[in-house]
Amino acid sequence: MILYFHGFDATSPGNHEKMRQLQFVDNDVRLVSYSTLHPKHDMQYLLNEVSRQLKQSDDPNPLAIGVGLGAYWAERIGFLNQIKTVLVNPNLHPQDNMVGKIDRPEEYADIGSKCVSQFRDKNRGKGLCILSRHDEVLDSHASAELLSPYYEVVWDEEQRHKFASLAAHLSQIKAFKAK
Repeated sequence: MILYFHGFDATSPGNHEKMRQLQFVDNDVRLVSYSTLHPKHDMQYLLNEVSRQLKQSDDPNPLAIGVGLGAYWAERIGFLNQIKTVLVNPNLHPQDNMVGKIDRPEEYADIGSKCVSQFRDKNRGKGLCILSRHDEVLDSHASAELLSPYYEVVWDEEQRHKFASLAAHLSQIKAFKAK
């Protein structure tokens, strides 16, 4: 089972396309949708929703995959549920770059301060990070610097921030899910 966390643009047709592509990794791909606008409510909702989805599956190696803001959530919710995650162009600092886009971006800082201390160190090796060299929204080099001590980082030379096609990385995602 793959749990797919969409990015800030929840209604983008690209989400359906990425989920379709992920069916080459696992035919059970489930959308985990959330409001994107209310972080504290999203956190509680996502914890409950992922717990419910995991109970409905017998997959011994479930995987959470998120793009952009969805990667922020996939990493944290995956850690709290002890499942591996794939982070695609993760938005690691929404409290800084979501100002004016959501109601209370400062809630992300609050969530970060309440999360398990040094959670990435405790989650070492349980994440795969795919970054676009040409991300026009986020600083992918800063993301690589922050995440590379904990997760394998893979660079993509063609995709932009929304990462329209995962095709070049599907075999790597499949191998990561299986190991």
